[in-house]
Parts: sequence; structure tokens; C-alpha cells
Amino acid sequence: MAYIPVAQNTPWQQTDEFDMLKTAVLVIDVLGGEGGATPGLEDMASNSVKIVKAARAKGLPVVFSCDAHIPGLDKELELWGEHGIVGSDAAQPLADFDVQESDFVISKRRYDGFYQTDLDLTLRELGVDTLIAVGCDTNICVLQTLAGAYFRGYKTIVPSDATATFLVGTQEGGLEYFTRCYDSRVTTTESVLEKLQ
Repeated sequence: MAYIPVAQNTPWQQTDEFDMLKTAVLVIDVLGGEGGATPGLEDMASNSVKIVKAARAKGLPVVFSCDAHIPGLDKELELWGEHGIVGSDAAQPLADFDVQESDFVISKRRYDGFYQTDLDLTLRELGVDTLIAVGCDTNICVLQTLAGAYFRGYKTIVPSDATATFLVGTQEGGLEYFTRCYDSRVTTTESVLEKLQ
């Protein structure tokens, strides 16, 4: 069931349309390579895969924003322990995505996929101004990346059931926060797939 915020008061949130020619799918930390999804995140991962495959079929760019932490250096590891270590299978997009040569895989060392990466440059060179964002954790890397997108002028669409939180906060709280603070349009996987047909 989609989360509907108390107030949808911006023109962007109220419209159901977006320009396919200027849209990309951004997959945030749906990682695990051949090891599969983190237990409890299988539904989020499955919905993310469906959206990616539909986007490719429609000709939309697919961009993966992936943790690639350096052991003993990255501050994030002090808070969350070892995860997404650069070069490891755990730092690769899930094998179910079947990453293609036409996809873009952009490594990050902080929560925000835009921070100190070439994500913004890549999207601008692709002519993208709208992102369909999927992934996890809703309240950490998704939220911080949506902030980065908002501050750079991107419009964002978030299928609520293709994101998930498991480390901090609630799913509903995260969705409400970036709906109200970053003008994200919250929807469902089914709705996105209908638009990509």
C-alpha cells in the first residue's frame, strides 16, 4: 500500500506525468552480488529489479549508486560496521539486476550518492532531470541522495515498495520526510510499471 502524505500541495506531486526522455532510474545500494538480497529486503529488491528491467525495455538510463567503502578509512564503517567494502561481492549490484553495458555503476563512500562522485555529471550528460529512485536504507542513503538530488534541481519519484528501511527510523517517517522536504513524489511499483509500459 502506498504511503500518502498529509499534504500533497506542490504541482509536481499532484501531476501524474513526467518526461520519459529526461528520466533515469537510480538504484541506491541494492547490493549483494551473487549473495542475494539482505534478509527482510527481498520484496524491495524484487520490485527494484522489475522497475530496472521495465526501464531498460523503455530505453531509460539505469544508474546504480553503490557503497564502495575503504576499510580503516571511511567514517561510515565506524557507525555501521564493515559493509559494502570496495571490490567485494557485497558491494556489487544484486545479480538479479543483470547489469548491462548500457548501465552506469557509480561508487560512493558516503550516504549521499552525489557527494564526491560523478553522479551529477553523468545525469546531466544524459539529459536527465527526473529520477525514479529505489533502494535502501530509506532513512539513510535514499534520504541523503534525494537531498542531493533536490539541491541540484532534480525531480524525484519514489516507489514506496521499492525502498526499505532496516537500520534506523520507520518507512513511513522517511517517506513523509522527503515528500515534504525534497518534494519527492511517492508512488508504487505498480504505478511506475504502468507508466513504463
